[in-house]
Amino acid sequence: MTSNKPLRIKTITEGHRILGLPKPEHPLISVVEYAALQTPAADTTHTGALFDFYFISLKKGFRNKFYYGQQQYDFDDGMMYFVGPNQLVRGAGPSPEDDLSGWILLVHPDLLWGTPLAKTIKKYEYFDYSVNEALFLSNKEELIINNIIANIKTEYHANIDKFSESILVSHFETLLNYSKRFYQRQFITRKRSNHQILDRLEKLLADYFTSDDLAVKGLPSVHYISSELHVSPTYLRGLLKVLTGQNTQQYIHDKLIEKAKEKLSTTALSVSEIAYELGFEHPQSFSKLFKTKTSVSPLEFRQSFN
Repeated sequence: MTSNKPLRIKTITEGHRILGLPKPEHPLISVVEYAALQTPAADTTHTGALFDFYFISLKKGFRNKFYYGQQQYDFDDGMMYFVGPNQLVRGAGPSPEDDLSGWILLVHPDLLWGTPLAKTIKKYEYFDYSVNEALFLSNKEELIINNIIANIKTEYHANIDKFSESILVSHFETLLNYSKRFYQRQFITRKRSNHQILDRLEKLLADYFTSDDLAVKGLPSVHYISSELHVSPTYLRGLLKVLTGQNTQQYIHDKLIEKAKEKLSTTALSVSEIAYELGFEHPQSFSKLFKTKTSVSPLEFRQSFN
């Protein structure tokens, strides 16, 4: 009887075995070339897989769909994606007609033990992105990343000594930093898709603020907004931070203040009535937010129009 539980892969050695590869040269870090795969990876389309280690890949020429959480992406183009420990991955193995190239970097958290990166790796938010927010690389960027991967392979191919792990961790951190830089670039250069997200965000908030939802449900949550836009909360936060200088919560608050200014300047509603219409249970909370954002109280703002 087939289990519906996701396949848990605890070690890199186990990952190699599932991929039909020999044991890794280093137990805590390995680079797997897609071209070297003699047998398809296990088909985890339905059940998925959970890794106890970091899984980073540059994949090209793969025609099957790849699922990350509840999202999917078609890897017709080459791109990088990042999976952290204990994150669900689903996807079929390569098809015979695929012209598959690229690599998988597997890094066990034990490699980072006792190093500063063990604590700071959480700052690399792209491990929380869904796969439809993958990193698209230019040819120049791909060359930089591939050179780092080559350095990692060279290091663990050599005889292991007391410097090996610190050098491997250093190369890994360099890879993460370049990836972070390229993600920041992607927020700016992929103007069409990113501005479509911003346009949809503007419309979503405008519709929400002109409906009864604001008074009944209160301010929309970051999770609600990102879910409606079909992006992860961390990706949306990063995108807004680069393009507007604000995080998602700050962006929502600014739109709320715009609405509050409109009501204060064009209606005779009291401050309390406006607060309730804007979803605040306590008018004091509204007045505090308004003054924080504008440096004046709601009444002072209204009086400036008289």
